[in-house]
Amino acid sequence: MAETALTIESELGTITVAPEAIGQIVGRVAARCYGVVGMSLRAPGAPRERVTRLLPRGRPLRGVVVRNAGGAVALELYVVVAYGLNLAEVAATLRSRVAYEVARLTGLEVASVDVHIQDVKRTA
Repeated sequence: MAETALTIESELGTITVAPEAIGQIVGRVAARCYGVVGMSLRAPGAPRERVTRLLPRGRPLRGVVVRNAGGAVALELYVVVAYGLNLAEVAATLRSRVAYEVARLTGLEVASVDVHIQDVKRTA
């Protein structure tokens, strides 16, 4: 998660949104996206290609990195996708849905959504 909270200024005052709250939104949206079978977390110091483990859907903060990019939100998602699907389409759908929902629910500008496909799994 990010080290600093994000704020929205208005004439009536300031709204502060914790990175953990944004991470909850991102995790829940990602879990509902077609083709995403789970979230993954890269081991610290491991190469980007190396997959660690599939994380349960009940932990929406895992596999999500939230950063403050000059008052906007920069997001990174580490996901596992179902085998046989077009990875570019799944990533594009995930990127647009996450950006839309974060902007809609928080009122913050989304600077970027980077999707890292860590693995492809066959579903039963």
